[in-house]
Parts: sequence; structure tokens; C-alpha cells
Amino acid sequence: MNYYSDNDALKHYLKHPLLRRIVDMKERGYAASEEYDYAPCGFDEALLGYEQVLELVGELCADVLAPNAGRVEECGPSLNDGRVEYAPATAENLDLFRKAGLMGVSLPRRYGGLNFPVAVFTMIQELVCRADAGFGNLWGLQDCAATINSFGSDEQRERYLPMVSAGATMSMDLTEPDAGSDLQSVRLKATYDSEQGQWYLDGVKRFITNGDSDIHLVLARSEEGSVDGRGLSLFICEKSCGRVRTRRIEEKMGIHGSPTCEVVFDHAPAELCGSRRMGLIKYVMSLMNGARLGIATQSVAIAQAAYSEALAYAKERRQFGKAIIELPPVYDMTGNMKARLDAARALLYETARNVDMSYQFDELQRERPLAPEERAESKLFSKRADALTPLIKGMGSEIANLNAYDAVQVHGGSGYMRDYACERLYRDARITSIYEGTTQLQVVAAIRYATSGYYGRLIDEYLDFVPSAAAAPLYARVKALAASYAAALERVASFNSQETLDFLARRIYEMAAYCIMAALLLRDAAADEGLFLASASRFTALAEAAIAGHERYIGNFETELLTHYKQ
Repeated sequence: MNYYSDNDALKHYLKHPLLRRIVDMKERGYAASEEYDYAPCGFDEALLGYEQVLELVGELCADVLAPNAGRVEECGPSLNDGRVEYAPATAENLDLFRKAGLMGVSLPRRYGGLNFPVAVFTMIQELVCRADAGFGNLWGLQDCAATINSFGSDEQRERYLPMVSAGATMSMDLTEPDAGSDLQSVRLKATYDSEQGQWYLDGVKRFITNGDSDIHLVLARSEEGSVDGRGLSLFICEKSCGRVRTRRIEEKMGIHGSPTCEVVFDHAPAELCGSRRMGLIKYVMSLMNGARLGIATQSVAIAQAAYSEALAYAKERRQFGKAIIELPPVYDMTGNMKARLDAARALLYETARNVDMSYQFDELQRERPLAPEERAESKLFSKRADALTPLIKGMGSEIANLNAYDAVQVHGGSGYMRDYACERLYRDARITSIYEGTTQLQVVAAIRYATSGYYGRLIDEYLDFVPSAAAAPLYARVKALAASYAAALERVASFNSQETLDFLARRIYEMAAYCIMAALLLRDAAADEGLFLASASRFTALAEAAIAGHERYIGNFETELLTHYKQ
């Protein structure tokens, strides 16, 4: 079995037309082929290289990571004298990926990386998380190195990025006991010793994924007397300094292979990354957007794993003289799981491509001033990435939870037992709608794109194609969904109340997401009807039901109800 070979949707997105432009920009005329024998000479060769790596990862995930997931669950990480020891199977997985050269995947070649675009890194991450979501947290945090690459000094890039490519693990140390979603409240102290020319960190971080990492990115208060985000800076701190220790590994519901730690910094020497006072305002916001795309990828992977487990079981399990997949209540569930999965994946890779293009223009701008048309494009892709990221993080995680729930249900009583992978998937899925920003926070991040009309314009753009005869009725239904969304927005605006908008925001957010996912899936069906049309039809029906419910709720809503809801 191979997790890439058995996924035709990933192959479809690897051939997306925009990927050629992303790769052409990233490879800068493919000049690196003269210096690195593994660098491509052109797009076709780059694409072949991506496929070869995806095939390799797909095989490793199916043959090693997935079978190891049960052993990771049984053992989990342990804490010994302030240091985390991974479960033996986790250590085996990490060693395997290091030897395969799969660390530093997206980093530039001069730092030992493979220089892969975000969209391809996302595909690899999806394969990894499908096999073991907990290991995906460890392996995927190498993406933190992109922050050093973007904002660190030349000396920091030369020092730290080769370490990551060689296999050093990373963490982003943001949350504290009294600073979770509200990162402006971070109190971990950074002090500068002018005589030594050295920064030191003192304090505690909590709920840190892979908190005993080799390289920590730490948000700390560098400006004495400050109380908000303007007093925070970002620092790089190495475990090898000997002044960072793990005080506790949290006992979690799921993702047991990924140690979530309480970390103590005891006058730990650190380096300032970028400029003072920009830690939260600029660097962590960039870091969090990347992390949210990573959790969205993990969500789609769990949704895929749940669907695969449910479908396989339904085909094998016999009741009433037939396989249960032949029973309408069961194939209704599996059909919905597949439709939700395909819709979430369509949004995931649309987001990843826009993030890619935004990054490419950022990189280009570091080399030379952008031409006016390039600045306009850079702004377009950056805004789209910023608008789509909270949609896929929030909705992707909710879909992961729905699919995991249905997978257990398809298994019946067996699904409640640890003998079956769906029990682990059910527990692993739950965190996706919480960490790196809850679904509620994604609504807060996204709602301005709804009220400004941006999502509506995006839906129109995604529907700007001529459907086939087979897809034409479906196209008209998706257009009708967009009209319902616009009417609901108008109704909310008529209240002229911020409190009412805040209260109804989740419904508006979901309506926008359903419309965008339906439009994207229908657009994919235009390119490959055999692969996507059935899911597009099923998902449109699900979207119609959800949007009708939200539209009716908003239509009947009156501001006086808020008084009752507060009680």
C-alpha cells in the first residue's frame, strides 16, 4: 500500500496550473541546477522530483508510520530529569525520516533543504498526518524554520537552518499559564545584558508542542513596563544551552506521540530574531498563519484516514446477509464523509497555492524592488491567503471531527474499542479545532472578509467558468447558495449592531465557507468529472441544508433575543 499512489486527488492538485508559476518563481530560472545535482533543470523535472518524494513518503507512511502508530499510543513520550524521551516507535520514525532526507523539505538548498513549495510540503504533511497525526506535529514543526529564514539574520540562517535540514527538531513557545489565545498577555521575560551583549529568558511556557525541541522560537516580553503586544519580541533559544528544561508532559486525550510540555527557561541565553517589539505584531502572526495551515492539513489527513477506515470496514463487515456498505444508512454516512473530505481538501490546496504565491513575492522583494504589477499581484495573493487560512483551519478541523465521529459510528461497538484505528482518530481529531486558534478565533479572523464583501467576490471568481452539461444544474444550485449567503449578510448588516454581528458571525462564516468549498469542488469537477463530480453533487446538497438552516435562523433573528441568550 502507498498513501500517495492511492490518492488520486493529490495527483490532481500536483498538476494544478498555478503550481508551474509557483515553481518557476521559486527556482529563479532553475539556475540552481548548475550548483546542486539534485536541483531540477525545468518544471517537468521539478514535478518528477516532487512525485518521487511523494511516492517515497507515501510508502514510508503506509509501511512504517501507520503500523507504528499503535505502539506510539501504548508507550508515548516520557520525562526523565527534565528531558523528554520519545516513544521508541516515534524515535524510529524520526530516524527514518532523517535518513531519507525529509527534514528541511521547504528550506533553500544552500541550507541543506529541498526547496519545495508550500503546496508540495502540504501534500507530504497530509500523508504523514494520515499515518500518525502526532508524528505529523513533530515532523511538521520543521516549518518553524521558515520564520528564521524570513526574519532572521544571515548569521542565524547559516547557523540554524542547516541544523533543521540535518534533523534538529523545533517548537514555537508562545502559550503561558495566563496567556493562551490572548498572546498580548505573555509575561516570560527577556533581559539584555549589555556587558555580555547577550539576551536571557526567564519564565514558563505551557502547552508547548514538542516542547523539548532542539531549537525553540520563544515569544517573550523584552520591553520593561510594557503590557501589550508592542512589548514582545521573538527569540531563538537552543536546548543545548542547558538552561531550558521540561517540567511536565501533559496527559492528553489524543495525539499521544507528540509531547505537549510545560517548559521552564532559567536565565537561558537566546538570540533576538528580527527586530525588537515586532515579535507578536509581525513574526508570530506569520508563524501562526503557517501553523494554522499545518493544522488544516492535519485535519484533512485525519478526515481522509477516518474515511478510509470506515469504507474498508463497511466493505468487510457483513450484517443481514450483506456487506454493510450496501445498507443505505451506512453508504449515506460514507458518501457524506467523502464529500466533506474532498471539499476540505479543495480549500486546503487553494489556500496553500495562494500562500505559496505570497511567499514567492516576499522572497522576490528581498532581492529587488517589485514592479507595479508585481506589487499588485503580491497584494492580491497575500490578501487571499489571509482570507482563506481561517476558513480552512476552522472548517477543516470541524470536518475532521465529523468524519472521525462517523468513522466510529460505521464501526459500531467495535469503533469504541482500541483495537481499531478509528478510536484513536476520534481522539486525535478533537484538538484540531482548538489549538493554533480555536474555531471561534478563526471566525473572528475571517468575519471582516465577509462584511467587506470579499468572500462574495471570491465566490463569483471561483464560479467564473462555463460548466459542462452534466454539471450545469449543479452550477446553478451553487450560484443560488451564493445568493442566499449574500441575502443573509444583508440581513445582518441591517441590524447595525456590532454585538449582533459578533453573535451571528459563526453562521455567516460557515455560509461563506460552504459556498467557497462548493464552488472550488465544482471547479475541480470541471477539470475531472470522474474524480470530483459525485462529491461536488453530494457536498452541494450538504451545503444547501446547512445554509438553509443558517439563513432561516438569521431571517428570524431579532436583537431582543440577545438578552435571553446571555442568561
